[in-house]
Amino acid sequence: MTDQAIRQELDSDGILLLTIDCPGLSMNVINEALTRDLVAAVERIRTDAAVKGAVLTSGKPSGFVAGADLKGMNFSGGGAGASSGKSKMAQLYEGVFTLNKLLRDLETCGKPVASAVNGLALGGGLEIVLATHHRVIADNPKITLGLPEVLVGLFPGAGGTQRLPRLIGVQPALMFLLQGKNMSPQEALGLGVAQAVVPLDQIVETAKAWVKANPNGGVQPWDQKNFKFPGGVGGFNPAFAQTFVGGVGMAHRQTYGNMNQVKAILSAVYEGTQLPMDTAIRVESKYFAKVVADPQAGNMIRSLFVSKQAAEKGARRPANVPPMKTKKVGMLGAGLMGAGIAMVSAQAGIEVVLLDRDLAAAEKGKQYTADRLAKKRMAPEKAAEILNRIKPTADYADLKGCDLIIEAVFETREIKAEVTKATEAVVGADTIFGSNTSTLPITGLADAWSKPENFIGIHFFSPVEKMPLVEIIVGRKTGPEAIAKALDYVSQIRKTPIVVNDSRGFYTSRCFGTYVQEGLTLLGEGVKPALIENIGKQMGMPVGALAVNDEVGLDLSYKVAQQTKKDLGDAYKGGPGEGVIEKMMELGRHGRKNGKGFYAYPEDGSPKHLWPELSAHFPVAAQQPTPAEVKERLLYRQLVETARCFAEGVLETPEDGDLGAIFGWGFAPFTGGPFSAMDTIGLADVVQTLDRLAQAHGERFTPPQQLRDMAAKGETFYGNAAKQKAA
Repeated sequence: MTDQAIRQELDSDGILLLTIDCPGLSMNVINEALTRDLVAAVERIRTDAAVKGAVLTSGKPSGFVAGADLKGMNFSGGGAGASSGKSKMAQLYEGVFTLNKLLRDLETCGKPVASAVNGLALGGGLEIVLATHHRVIADNPKITLGLPEVLVGLFPGAGGTQRLPRLIGVQPALMFLLQGKNMSPQEALGLGVAQAVVPLDQIVETAKAWVKANPNGGVQPWDQKNFKFPGGVGGFNPAFAQTFVGGVGMAHRQTYGNMNQVKAILSAVYEGTQLPMDTAIRVESKYFAKVVADPQAGNMIRSLFVSKQAAEKGARRPANVPPMKTKKVGMLGAGLMGAGIAMVSAQAGIEVVLLDRDLAAAEKGKQYTADRLAKKRMAPEKAAEILNRIKPTADYADLKGCDLIIEAVFETREIKAEVTKATEAVVGADTIFGSNTSTLPITGLADAWSKPENFIGIHFFSPVEKMPLVEIIVGRKTGPEAIAKALDYVSQIRKTPIVVNDSRGFYTSRCFGTYVQEGLTLLGEGVKPALIENIGKQMGMPVGALAVNDEVGLDLSYKVAQQTKKDLGDAYKGGPGEGVIEKMMELGRHGRKNGKGFYAYPEDGSPKHLWPELSAHFPVAAQQPTPAEVKERLLYRQLVETARCFAEGVLETPEDGDLGAIFGWGFAPFTGGPFSAMDTIGLADVVQTLDRLAQAHGERFTPPQQLRDMAAKGETFYGNAAKQKAA
């Protein structure tokens, strides 16, 4: 059978070895073929008298099973439901219950089944392992076991919310379920998830030995009489009640009730753990079906998994351009951004020439890496190896031999032009030059490089070592080799790229700025600062608009505005929030960097708090808007700007827009990004809301004509994108 996903081998002891090896895939995933073969295997174990027990393992060196095939997820339940008169939700429930029932059939087959886990087992992969009666894991600290579904809008729907609490207790299980945390083999052993950790070449024989020695071992602890949960369960158990009182509060504080899957996990665990297993897995599937039925899950899976993986695998890379691996990067500027870029480059095995105005500044940039590696408690020899790849210098001549240049100097056109020309004199114009500017148009900066086709924007986010996104900006004359080189470099340093076209502020800085500016505008109108900040967080942003402005630096916002005024002249249109920044500059409040911004930063290290004197400079209005009105303005100001970027051609795909928003400026991940959000709301409703806001608050909310046209035709961003791909 060419599409066989599980090989069956019966040995002389009657032990059936089931080797999972999905054809044509580098990693095993739960797909239709694997499910079909597992059904057949379970039936053979149950009915074949020659089979005394079974061992499940993997035939791929990449690991056991990476989880469900999210790209091919189909929970429709098939076509039978329509003819039988079942509701759509009933069909969906039957679809999601399929794997849950299959794993229940596996653990109740009446014969001992062990798993021999050779590598990572995540999501549904770990749920398969949990459904076996004995678990042997290879002794390798790099192996990860976990249930990370919560991170992409789902939750373990094949018994994970029921088996893990029964194995390790409700409270520790919730930590893994709600946070998507992984465990190592030794942690799994200590928790009781695994029963043995042995060398890789011994896992199958160890598992077989257990099966042979335990002919009556095919019963799970929770199916045995007098089973008791570790730590106890039930409404009258004080520890159980306390766990959920605290857990619900903590979950709400972190998600503000926005994440469907978090609420579903808590409900499934609370209800299911007080029921027999056969009923519990049905409760789990009920909640799983509700999560899947809501657009939130699909939006999150598409952006946080499918689109992210596609971007990292080169979805936007120009075709027919050979691989352009970076061996030696020249980093111009050893400040916070330059030092961070040098660090991630060196960690990826790339040599770095770190250049600044003097050697002391360059050495300080290298020390940034040393300090952070020390905090990681990395082995001294490994840290030394990374640090040895970074050469600090103040001499442009040391850039000779670099095959990629990245510039991260002060955000003024004149300084950038000066270092660009000095660099070209050493490395030549055939070298790809990338600017880390966050606002200045790439096409204009490319004038300082004699071959503008080799000039591109490579925009990192701070702190570089933590932020996953890199925005690649294509100038008017940027060529395909520069794009390929930039994307290959981003792949080397294991970041997620998006590709956008040139404009002032590009995509991320331009749209992120609208969130900040609307917050400033609200403050200037007399809205209470705490209301602005709390609503920002409640709508899913990482921090409030005023807090993030403090982090970026109020002086930087001021300088960017002044540079924009200078560049645009009479065409410049100032925003209503500019007066707020100008007032703060007059007061000498530059943000966190000088300990004075919209927030006060106590010298004793106690938590920051809103500056008490804000109301003296920005008087609070007698009549305050409702929280819903504040949320609407903060959200729709971002939505309309992302739609404008699409209409103007700054963005070419909604995938880039959603990835850039979530990973670049922290746009509410539960929405799947602004384009997913607009599609879900409905473009006609988005346009109607924007028109109302524009009439009440100004033309900054006016929707672009393209959005109006799409709304009138009943189109969606992703629907149009799918049609273009199919054409």
